[in-house]
This record gives sequence, structure tokens and C-alpha cells, in this order.
Amino acid sequence: MKTDFPQRLDGTHRLANADDLDAMRALMEISITELLRPYLRAEQIASSRSIMGLDTQLVTDGTYFVVEIDGKLAGCGGWSRRSTLYGSDATSDRSPALLDPAKDAARIRAMYTHPAHVRKGVGRLILALCEQAAAGEGFRRAELVATLSGEALYVACGYAALERFSDARGGAAVPLVRMTKAI
Repeated sequence: MKTDFPQRLDGTHRLANADDLDAMRALMEISITELLRPYLRAEQIASSRSIMGLDTQLVTDGTYFVVEIDGKLAGCGGWSRRSTLYGSDATSDRSPALLDPAKDAARIRAMYTHPAHVRKGVGRLILALCEQAAAGEGFRRAELVATLSGEALYVACGYAALERFSDARGGAAVPLVRMTKAI
């Protein structure tokens, strides 16, 4: 597997831990609020909060990364060996069932970049770390659900759309894109 790490990123990365939870939630809130604004109406952004956010199972599993720039959280995201494709701790119909790397795709989950750090390689770095870790556990494909604001990054990183759908569990329909890539 070839993983393209960003060439220049003035930051550090590590696995997230319980001490990061509040900072990650704050980053997710500002990311949802600011980065979805060009793509969604106010009621869709509000609805997004019902289906997006932190899944602490990823932190517990040791599959969630943070990137810090100048000592501050610039981005976070992870991958999962569990069947839930997207959603937060509060999202209904989550499943802790483990995937089979021989036949299932690893899940790329909960990718967020602080608006002050977009287009600096933060998302690419997190995605590359996730792909490398998942491949190290035997996964040959990765799958994710992208927001409209994240779709361009995933396409640039080699992901292809499988289906477009909407999730209205938060009240207003939020357009999403299920995507996949061989890793």
C-alpha cells in the first residue's frame, strides 16, 4: 500500500486519549458550524449535529488521531474495525460488531479540521494515518461517509463515490456521500 503523507505540515500527530475529549468536541462544533456553511442551509447544519460528532469508541479502541499545530488541536479523525459507518455517541443504530478485514472495508470516521487549518494537509495526514493503520490490520479497502464539504478531499485522496443519500434524523435532510478506496 502506498500512503501519501503531506510533505509539509508544521504539526505533530498522536493517538487521542480521554484528556482530549472536550477539545475534540469543541473542534467538531466549530468545524460543523463553519465548514458546512457554504454547502448547507442553517437548518441542515443544525440537523448535522444529530448525526455527526465524536464516537468515543474510536478513542477507546486506539484508532482515533489528533493533529496539533503550535500546541493547539488542528484536526482529528480516525478509523474503525467496527461496523458503524458514521455517527456520534448519540447517533441511533450504532453497532459494536467487529468487521472481517478479509471481506469488509475499514471505516474512516469522524474527520474534522479546525477552520483555521484547512488546506494545510491536516486532513490528508489523518486520512493517511488511518489508511496505514487499517492496512496494518489486514484491511484492503476503506469506506466512509463524506459531507459535501469533505468530498473534494476524499476524491483528491483516491476515494470514489458509491452512493449519494440524505440523513434526516436531525430534522432536516443532510446530503451525504458514501465513498470507498482500495488501501
